[in-house]
Amino acid sequence: MIEDWLALGTAIAITLGAAFLFALAVETATRYIARRNEWARNLATHARRPFWVLTLVIGLWVGARIGLSDFDWIAAVSQAFTLIAIGALAWLLIALVQFVTDMTMMHNRIDVPDNRLARRLHSQAIMLRRITIALIVIIAIGAALFTFEQVRAVGASILASAGIVSIVAGLAAQSVLGNIFAGLQLVFSDALRVDDVIVAEGEWGRVGELTLTYVVLDLWDDRRLVLPCTYFTTTPYQNWTRQGSELLGSVEFDLDWRVSPQGMREHLEQVLTETPLYDGRANVLQVTDAVGGYVRVRILVTAKDAPTLYDLRCFVREAMVLYVQSVMPDAVPAQRVLISEPATARVPKRGTRAAKAEAAGDSGLFSGSAEAEERASAFQHGQARESHEDAEPRMELRAEGDG
Repeated sequence: MIEDWLALGTAIAITLGAAFLFALAVETATRYIARRNEWARNLATHARRPFWVLTLVIGLWVGARIGLSDFDWIAAVSQAFTLIAIGALAWLLIALVQFVTDMTMMHNRIDVPDNRLARRLHSQAIMLRRITIALIVIIAIGAALFTFEQVRAVGASILASAGIVSIVAGLAAQSVLGNIFAGLQLVFSDALRVDDVIVAEGEWGRVGELTLTYVVLDLWDDRRLVLPCTYFTTTPYQNWTRQGSELLGSVEFDLDWRVSPQGMREHLEQVLTETPLYDGRANVLQVTDAVGGYVRVRILVTAKDAPTLYDLRCFVREAMVLYVQSVMPDAVPAQRVLISEPATARVPKRGTRAAKAEAAGDSGLFSGSAEAEERASAFQHGQARESHEDAEPRMELRAEGDG
């Protein structure tokens, strides 16, 4: 019996030592490569712990199988080591997936002006990493369960009813599946990317996180707006960085008619040369309206992205307000009120043009002239004759009634 335990200890020591030396050699080589290559340093950071665990577990497992070959409980020990090895292997695969996606995002930075392609790669890398990690976890759990005989026996019946189960699950999780497919559509159709500047639900912000089921917007005031992925496939929204981050913004003023647009235009050129916020693409000052007692002046300026454009608009607005106040105060908006005395009635003299104009109202259709009087007389006689004809039948009826 003691010899068996000594043989077990010797086998485990040999295999574990071999595994330790193998892992140490791999780590030493990785560190040597990492002196000149950044990817090797990142690989060591991500995969060092799961690689050591998996290597030592395999070493123990091999030593245990050699030393416990004559024991009855070798099957239970072997199954335990199998479960641990499956977990360690899944851990290592997840670390490798994270290493690959991190290297992809590291070589495609989004903190540069022209970052549309980088943002697309970031979004797709994050989505693929989550999907791959989920698949690794599911496969690892399934492999661990199928190490048990009872589970393998039940597996056949489960697979036979998988069609019905999938239909029931699909009906019960329509909203979840809809969000998942919407998330995949957003990422791989390039409709939405991480760090995109969008306006949704009346809120302005950047896409901070893009998952399979929801999108997190980092709003300008440090709030977070969480929206389901189906929102972006069913509701219109504004994407300010769809093709590029450069934007055009406007600043408008309602000023008095005494304003000098040319003076404002010259001052605008001077203001834009003093700020790095302006990207130099376009600047326009135009009078777009002149009604209601005001002159509307609109200024158009450009910037490299949305936050810079907002600051540039505020800077230009403030500079032009100070200019109007100091240089042309008459151009400040003002409301004018006209005060006049009430007019007195005057009676025109007879025979004057005004008197004739006022007397013009005396002539009408049935008075004021010989023709009008004749028309009135004819109208009166015709009306009297009609009244007389209408009265005769009434008199006859009255006479018959008396008889």
